[in-house]
Amino acid sequence: MGSTNGLNGTTVTEDTIAMRAHYAPPWADLSIIGIAGSSGSGKSTLSQAIVRKLNLPWVVILSIDSFYKSLDPEASRKAFRNEYDFDSPEAIDFDVLVDRLRDLKAGKRAEIPVYSFEKHGRLDRSTAIYSPHVLILEGIFALYDPRVLDLMDMKIFCEADADTCLSRRIIRDVRDRGRDIEGIIKQWFAFVKPNFEKFVDPQRKVADIIVPRGVENRVAMDMVVQFIEQKLLEKSTHHRAALTRLEIGAKSEPLSEKVFVMAQTTQLRGMNTIIHDIDTNSEDFIFYFDRFATLLVEQALNNTPYISSSITTPQGCTYNGLRSKGEVSAVIVLRGGAALETGLKRVVPDCKTGRVLIQNNLRTGEPELHYLVLPKDIHKHEAVLLLDAQMSSGGSALMAVQVLVDHGVKLDRIVLATYSAGRMGLHRLTKVFPDISVVVGSLVQDGEERWVEKRYFRC
Repeated sequence: MGSTNGLNGTTVTEDTIAMRAHYAPPWADLSIIGIAGSSGSGKSTLSQAIVRKLNLPWVVILSIDSFYKSLDPEASRKAFRNEYDFDSPEAIDFDVLVDRLRDLKAGKRAEIPVYSFEKHGRLDRSTAIYSPHVLILEGIFALYDPRVLDLMDMKIFCEADADTCLSRRIIRDVRDRGRDIEGIIKQWFAFVKPNFEKFVDPQRKVADIIVPRGVENRVAMDMVVQFIEQKLLEKSTHHRAALTRLEIGAKSEPLSEKVFVMAQTTQLRGMNTIIHDIDTNSEDFIFYFDRFATLLVEQALNNTPYISSSITTPQGCTYNGLRSKGEVSAVIVLRGGAALETGLKRVVPDCKTGRVLIQNNLRTGEPELHYLVLPKDIHKHEAVLLLDAQMSSGGSALMAVQVLVDHGVKLDRIVLATYSAGRMGLHRLTKVFPDISVVVGSLVQDGEERWVEKRYFRC
């Protein structure tokens, strides 16, 4: 009996599930740190200080302020008169917040609303968050909703003297939100102060750590930073262990039927001879590599869907041919994949392209996602070519495919094209993602150093 595959929404058989190995990228099971406290207690400052101390690109701060509900005309008029209660839980759209946090926790892309305090309403755009390893959720109600608490790994309550909080709020609202002092003080005594006692202060009871004096409390800050660093270390260890487990069977099992190694014709071997020759100059290397890349992309397109199409020739005859079933786009794995881009443009000149930068951590050897830009409608494309010059261990390829899956691309629409690959990398990739197609220029020894991009880009 079939079952639903949560990664691509298609139905798969039990046999397919048995073939499939498990892989989770480092950003799966996101760690969420909640920081609550009174308005002006230093939550944002503490969050920013933690991020600075960690000095990592995968820690993101998300403010609950982004999830204020849109106001109807009457509520909007009250807001401009400083008579709308923004300090009540009713002002926050917790349903949307929980939905976005669950998406991030599952490793998916989340669209975060953008709220304007000057206009007192949501803007018609959003901010995308994808692949953080740690998310710091800060706001007066960060520890309020039980659904949010269930998703958290650490809960912090930030406290400060009431007069200090008021002075900080005045400075912030005048500087960042275009408010006047009289309106700020009016709102403080009408809503902020009473709601703190009613809704905010009780959140202390669920906090793991209470931080008085905010960023001045070095002991508490060090404790939070150490906790996050330990979480990241655990995730890195588990990820590397998962990659190691995927090596089993790489030497003894045959390659997947969906791996296509280009026929080693005399033309291909002749080009490879020039490409590999240490004495080949840069101009000739680039010329022949571009020729090879063109053939590689053409072979990759053979694995994309086509439909029958009858046309009339200039001679008035009918030709029963084929036409691409839908749009084909490409994602370049930087920087090696950029060496295949000339070949791509020769074959598909108007191809939409995206880019992803995945680099191995020099200390751990673990692949890390540093940069990502994809076509907005990539999930609607009939096929997506994933281009990289070389594939060795398969770690970067695994992560790149997972990125596409997280953005709605179905696995059977992905075609990875690479100049060369080792058996271990191909085995890892197709064990986890058996539905993708892989086109390889030639098989090489496992662990071969990435040399193509150095020669192609001359650096």
